[in-house]
Parts: sequence; structure tokens; C-alpha cells
Amino acid sequence: MGHTVREKAKLLGRVRRLRGQVEALERALEAEKGCTEVLHQIAAIRGATNALMTEVIEDHVLTHIANPSITNHAERALGAEELIDVVRTYLK
Repeated sequence: MGHTVREKAKLLGRVRRLRGQVEALERALEAEKGCTEVLHQIAAIRGATNALMTEVIEDHVLTHIANPSITNHAERALGAEELIDVVRTYLK
């Protein structure tokens, strides 16, 4: 997936922030913090995951579906079908 390579630094930055949030959640649970703090950590993780997914979806659409250099209908349809499959899985 070429566009993930081009955006590698930005995507890795998001993943590293997400990892930090998961580690903060782990620390909160280990320290037996209150449910409000734990819920805030979970919400932050969900937001970070959604932001990462949005970034990769946007890149996928621009690269594999909306790219004007794609003149082959089958190639464009494949890009759309791949996206639909991932979105269905993500929303389950």
C-alpha cells in the first residue's frame, strides 16, 4: 500500500500516541483508579483509533478510488470493494 509508506511518519506518530493512551489505561487499571478516569481513557483510545482509521480511509479513497489516473473501472471498483469490506468489519 504505497500511500501508507508516503504517510509513514504521520501514521506511526498516531500509533505511538495510541500506544501511550493504552499504556495510560493500563496504569489506571493497575492503580485501581475510578471508573470515570478509566472511561475517559477508553474514550481517548477510541478517538485516537477513529482518527487513525479516518486518516487511512481518506488516503485509500484518494489513492484507490478517486485518483484521476485510475481509468480502469475494475481497478476503481476493487478499491471501493476493499474499503467497503474494511468498513463493515470496523463497524461490527
